[in-house]
Amino acid sequence: MDGIIEVAFRGNRKEFFTWDEEPTPPPNAYIIVEADRGEDLGRVHSTGELAAKRAAGCAHGCAAAPPTRKALRVATKRDVRQNQSLDHANADARVRAMEKVHAAGLQMKISDAEWQWDRKKLTLYFTADKRVDFRNLVRELATTFRTRIELKQIGVRDEAKRLDGIGRCGRQYCSASWLPELRPVNLGVAKDQRLSLNPSQISGACGRLMCCLRYEHDFYVQTRKKFPKEGRVVITAVGEEKVVTIDIFRETVTLRTIEGVTRSIPLAQYRSEIVDRPAPPPTPEEESEPQYEISPELMYTSEFAIPEQRLVILTESIEPEPAAAPTDESPKGTRRRRGRRGGRRSTDPRGDAPHDPTRDPAKDS
Repeated sequence: MDGIIEVAFRGNRKEFFTWDEEPTPPPNAYIIVEADRGEDLGRVHSTGELAAKRAAGCAHGCAAAPPTRKALRVATKRDVRQNQSLDHANADARVRAMEKVHAAGLQMKISDAEWQWDRKKLTLYFTADKRVDFRNLVRELATTFRTRIELKQIGVRDEAKRLDGIGRCGRQYCSASWLPELRPVNLGVAKDQRLSLNPSQISGACGRLMCCLRYEHDFYVQTRKKFPKEGRVVITAVGEEKVVTIDIFRETVTLRTIEGVTRSIPLAQYRSEIVDRPAPPPTPEEESEPQYEISPELMYTSEFAIPEQRLVILTESIEPEPAAAPTDESPKGTRRRRGRRGGRRSTDPRGDAPHDPTRDPAKDS
């Protein structure tokens, strides 16, 4: 990854190129690089070890292969003036493209237009809620501008990153200034931080949840593991209390007794007062039931292992008497009647045989 430089273009677009000559151009220097079927102009964003690190782990080059395009040369003053003249051409191209879109009746919004430095390609960025068939639009735009046309669909967050602006905090958008990756932000992040769920208060200029909601989310998740859950009933030195609220910044826990008395104590004091809930006393029925031990001689293993704590086998079992075979001399009504569908059936899996608690199911299978 040696000899890699990161170049920034219009709309906060960044790409990586190789630089073979010495010395390496300084940051913010204008250079000419290889582009799609031509050349483009950009500014040096980072070089050396920093550029190699970003190329291996940032959003616009995560674990990607080494760049194949090269940075050709340092731009001259004439090249820079030619690039500055494209600002007016980009705005004019966007307006003319929007007119074509309205004439075609397409449900799409042209967000930005970008001419390549050598004017051999025009890239149009648009947003749309649904899939758009713009094949006829591309032909009309190619006829109008007499160059190669490329349409790219982007999301609303990428649109805010490209157009840039000032957020509600009074600073430049994080996505446009330093944030390398636009990670998804859902409403669960706001719930974990106990923020207002009003969309107008937690949404950015793009209409989506603000990217900064993720900055402290991991801290909230890890810190809340030290506190009890709200609504939990615990036994403290005072007695039975319910956890009403917790404050992770002051490290306090608010408890309320059955009588309605509320108190706030530090987390350390709560841990010292908390005691385990005692086991409920046995009922009279449980006390009267005999306790049996599991006989090691009667333990068995089979293809389907059964936990030992679920086996309840009598150490002294009584062998059941064999059932008498029905005969013709048997009185009427002693024979077993075949039940109807949905009627009572034998609980023994072998049918008419009586249930034997000491039988080994593994031998039956």
